Amino acid sequence: MDITVVGEGAVLAAPDILRLHAGVEVRRSSAAESFTAVRAAAARLAEALGRAGIAAEDVRTVELSLGPEYEAYPKVAAYRAAQGVEVVVRDLSRADHVIDTVAGVGEEARLNGVAFELSDPARPLKDARARAFRDAAAKAAQYAELAGRPLGRVVSVREEIQRGPQPMRLAAAVAETNASISPGRQTLTLTVEVGYDFG
Repeated sequence: MDITVVGEGAVLAAPDILRLHAGVEVRRSSAAESFTAVRAAAARLAEALGRAGIAAEDVRTVELSLGPEYEAYPKVAAYRAAQGVEVVVRDLSRADHVIDTVAGVGEEARLNGVAFELSDPARPLKDARARAFRDAAAKAAQYAELAGRPLGRVVSVREEIQRGPQPMRLAAAVAETNASISPGRQTLTLTVEVGYDFG
């Protein structure tokens, strides 16, 4: 007979990468004018990001759109064109400068949000894994004691890492550094299902 328990381990880690979602948007009387204008604005944005120290490979196009806006269908009021990018900022001390760079492109500039992440989650995940396994072992030992049976060797291990957006807690970095944004700390959670010989 065997017993299977689930252990959980969570650690807090400070993100060191910022993903900035930005872009440019224009409205003109014709589709051709809008598309030409937005491409010109996007080129200015790319040049400005380069001058701000962002490598070309850290800028990824995530939106390119063109379409009519109606005054009262089917009467077209204008044509809207937009081009969006995801900018990877690898030095968080320069994050405000990069944001100011985007805003400085002009009235076409758009800022659409930020996301923080860890460039190397291996170390915090190692700590979470150890905590999860200890949690599982403690639960198994308790069940064995409650059942009055000896707990045997580990016979199976299955790990699951919680991915996707993680909750963040804002730290005091804003007050301390006068920065407009703070990465806070990110919670990495790992669960492990461990099977033991049981009695």
